[in-house]
Amino acid sequence: MSRLYLVRHGQSIWNLQNRFTGWVDISLSRRGVVEAQQAAALLADEHFDVAFTSALLRAQDTLYEILKQNRYCEQYVRVHEKSSEWYEHFTPAEGDANELRIYVSEKLNERYYGDLQGLNKEWARKQFGEQRVHLWRRSYDVPPPNGESLEMTAQRTIPYYREKIVPHLRKGERVLVSAHGNSLRSIVMHIEQMTPQQIIAYELETGSPHLYEFDNELRLIAKRVFSVSGNDPECVENRQ
Repeated sequence: MSRLYLVRHGQSIWNLQNRFTGWVDISLSRRGVVEAQQAAALLADEHFDVAFTSALLRAQDTLYEILKQNRYCEQYVRVHEKSSEWYEHFTPAEGDANELRIYVSEKLNERYYGDLQGLNKEWARKQFGEQRVHLWRRSYDVPPPNGESLEMTAQRTIPYYREKIVPHLRKGERVLVSAHGNSLRSIVMHIEQMTPQQIIAYELETGSPHLYEFDNELRLIAKRVFSVSGNDPECVENRQ
């Protein structure tokens, strides 16, 4: 049996300010750090075999908060998708087998919001109209100006999931992914075989882990969703 843990990063500064973020490399807010630490407490006893994250700071910082508290992760090494042969070019030493490998890829970045990036969402509604902004944000296949739709985001995340993450799941490993609301929604859509109409209404809370369990044939057998929005993290969904 394999396990896949999907974690949306903790609240970012621009989440707090109600701004479109996309690929702008914004840090976590103080609340976001706390959310990451709460996720870490939930996952402290999980033994991860490999981790993946995006090229953006907020996803990486959330991942590192999780690994700081993990009882099994004593050391890790980052493998960058670009020029990975440089980052992986070393002579193994005793103890390297215990290193957790973290794969960093732009393919897991948030949806690119184009001309909306940096704009306050309320201001954008007044400037462009409520219906148009809602269409840009919540439709599946309509991108914002010079940006990506969720469909376009899925065209880079799902192939990455199949090519890079699924092979680890097929080996029965426990995989941790720290990424973003839309990049993870597209992966959730693929895993749960949702329709575009279903996924556009699906929300992932900041800092809240999703756990998927698969059998030896990579069939989904269980799902758990944890919430960190209250004082005490809890499981809010359990499906088998």
